[in-house]
Amino acid sequence: MSDSDEILRDLTRKRDRRGDRALLDEVLDATWVGTLSTVVDALPWSVPMTFARVGDDVLLHGSTGAGALRHIAAGAPVTLTVTVLDGLVISDTLMDHSANYRSAVLRGHVKPCDDPAAALAALTDAVVPGRSAELAPPSARDLAATVVFALPIVDGQWIAKARTGGPGVSTGDWTGVVDVHTRYGAVHGYTGDRVPDSVRRLAGDTG
Repeated sequence: MSDSDEILRDLTRKRDRRGDRALLDEVLDATWVGTLSTVVDALPWSVPMTFARVGDDVLLHGSTGAGALRHIAAGAPVTLTVTVLDGLVISDTLMDHSANYRSAVLRGHVKPCDDPAAALAALTDAVVPGRSAELAPPSARDLAATVVFALPIVDGQWIAKARTGGPGVSTGDWTGVVDVHTRYGAVHGYTGDRVPDSVRRLAGDTG
């Protein structure tokens, strides 16, 4: 059975929640932490990782000392799972409480980045726009200690799903949805005197 067949089978239930490439991009651009998974020594391996979508690639990075990342870079298949929680669905029965969400699962093989320094800058700027321009480029030693790779977004090797709305059933008592939002809060400095412009913008400080 091909990867495409397996993914279609994954959507046998709740087909109305299946999304298109636009939803996939929306999910990948809405958060910056996903769970990267593979199999190492016949055992499952999963780790949360910061990522960023740049065009048709998802960029990831980690330490060259991590054996599992070397395993992935050598060609082991992976999945990347991402979820955005949008609301808690409150039902009037215990069985029908739910959640409104957007999610994505990508499958495939990673590829090395031709320009690791540029990929690290792109990943950083996706999370904190404009930050790379405020920093010195990584040294050769930094790059030697870091593995930077891309997971291509390939047709037939991804799922995007979303749930919206209220409970599926009701007895007539109160039901509803509690919205869930992620937002930036106060900036807490540790060293230095001046908050970088990129961080000020991220925190909504335009003064």
